[in-house]
Formats: sequence, structure tokens, C-alpha cells
Amino acid sequence: MDVDPPYKLELVADLQGHDERAWQVAWNPIKPLLASCSADKSVRLYSYRAPDHGCNTVAFSHVGTIPTGHTKTVRSIAWAPSGNTLATGSFDSNIGIWEREDASDSEDAGGKVADWECVTLLEGHETECKSVGYSSSGTLLATCSRDKTVWIWEVKPDADFECMGVLMEHSQDVKCVAWHPSEEILASASYDDTIKLYIDDPSEDWYCFLTLSGHKSTVWSLAWSPRGSYLASSSDDLTIRIWKRVDEHTWKFVLELKGHERSIYSISWGAGRATSEGLGWLTTTGGDGKINVWEITESPSSKGPLAAKLLASTSGAHDVSDINSVSWCPRPDHADMFATAGDDGVVKVWRVVSQ
Repeated sequence: MDVDPPYKLELVADLQGHDERAWQVAWNPIKPLLASCSADKSVRLYSYRAPDHGCNTVAFSHVGTIPTGHTKTVRSIAWAPSGNTLATGSFDSNIGIWEREDASDSEDAGGKVADWECVTLLEGHETECKSVGYSSSGTLLATCSRDKTVWIWEVKPDADFECMGVLMEHSQDVKCVAWHPSEEILASASYDDTIKLYIDDPSEDWYCFLTLSGHKSTVWSLAWSPRGSYLASSSDDLTIRIWKRVDEHTWKFVLELKGHERSIYSISWGAGRATSEGLGWLTTTGGDGKINVWEITESPSSKGPLAAKLLASTSGAHDVSDINSVSWCPRPDHADMFATAGDDGVVKVWRVVSQ
């Protein structure tokens, strides 16, 4: 890494307001809206708009705060693919489902805080909920917990949910769940150092069809490549591992990335400014306060090795604070923009720009 990376990270917005550490950021998949959650038990919502003429900076503005009513930290948030529903996972063990009261009538991005109401509270986990996520179809919600379980819920009309399975495959705290971008395949990562992959079988029971082992410590975060042919994982062992799908139900380890000095808490894989060989841009962050952005490419035959090039890197991105979350903006016109959330309670938005 002696050569300077070809790009740098430009700070687009410094969004303060949480009273305690910010745990996660989540971009609305449809509307220009960014959500963050915190140990202060709230969710903050920011709208953003394209730059005015003469200015190339995207403008962010706070449009509401949801108090949530959770009795402990809100650890995780996830938007449904429709963009109209938000799930919150809390250390109080419950999952809140939030909807806009007048979602169909209003054209504005964020709406007032009064427009958001808790339409369902999902109970079942015995202790802290660590991660929540909707499937690409929006018909399934996955949640995981310190109680070592992964729950899969079917999303039904009128904010009704039915538990489809309680998966007890991990031997320790489950840190993260992540759905495949187009198929109903779920991945989970755990304090037991493993990654589990699950599918639904014809008899309608979810089961673990594969365990990915190789990390030497807690696996904190998972990120699917945009086309779903690769899965990245990050760990306390200071590595990022990339796994390739080689058959319908078979994945193998193909690449290891290093570049952090402390636990890698969060990774996100976006489309980036992809070339034909490009698999997108992978951004990584964690306890060392550093952000790295990697360009991942495969050889044209797709049978050759993966390659990773460090595009940009910055240290002390949240001053001296740990960074807990990173997420690429899903909108194609902002493919070079991502957000981070830190122990300083701040949400920051960054762009990858040429040096």
C-alpha cells in the first residue's frame, strides 16, 4: 500500500443530533431518504436533494426524529424494498415495524415525524436484537439476536407477520443477517466465527445448507456483491474474506483483504462506477476509525482469480471514535456516495472523488 490510492474521500455532510452512539445507517431504496439509529433509542431521518446549479454538493436536511418507544438501544434498522416501511431492532429484544400514515398521499421525501407510526411490534427473541433485514421481494424479514437464534418472518397484508422459522444453528451471539440481492437465500454471521447460509425447502421449513468457516474470530458484518455471485464477510481477526458461488448451493473462499488495525465492524458492497470486469466497490470500516474503499474485479473468463485494488482510504473519519456502520447509497446517480455512523453519535456522508 505504498502507492497513493487514485481516489480520495470527500465529506459531503456531517449530520449531528443523536445524543449517544449511532449504530447504523440505512438508505431508503426508493426515496431520497437516509435513516440512522442510536443508543439514544431514536431514529433520525434525513432527506437529500441533487445539487443546485453552480454547486456540486448533495444537500442533506433533517426531516424528522422517531422516538421509537424502545426501552433500550436501537441497534439496527432496515427499509422494506417498497421504501414505505422501516424495521427497528432493539436491545430490548423487540422489533418495531414503522409505516407512514399517509404514505400514498405525500410526495415529499421524508414527511413529518408524526407521519410515522409503529404498526406492529414483533416479540420472540429472548435478549438483544442485533440485526434486521428484508428480503429483496419484501415478503420476508429476518432478525437475529444475542440469544443465538435467527428468526424468519413472513410479511403479510395489514402489517401482519407470521414466524416461518426459528433457526438455532449458531453456538453464540448472532451479529448480522443479510439477504441475497435477488434470491431467497439468507446469510448470518456470529460470535462463533462462522457464517451460515439458509434456504427454504419444499416442505416449507427453513434450514442451513452451508457453513462457511475460516475466520479466526467473531464475524461482524456481511455484504453480498450487487449481482449476488459473491459474499464478503468481515471479522475481529482483522480480515475481510470474499466467498464465490461455484454451484447452486456451494460457495468457496477466493480472496482475503487486510487493511485495518482493529475489528472490522461493517462492510458494504455497492455498484460503484463499475467497468465490464468490475464487481463493484467494497467499503470497510471499524474500530480503528479508518474507511477503505476497494474496487473488486474478476478476470474476463470468471474462472480466474479475483483482484482487489485500494481506491481510497482515510483515517480518523469520525475523529477518535469507532465507526459502527457503513452503507452505499443505492441510487445509480449517487453510486459514489456512502454514509457512516460512529460512536461519536454522528452520521457522515462521503463521496469517492479523484485525487
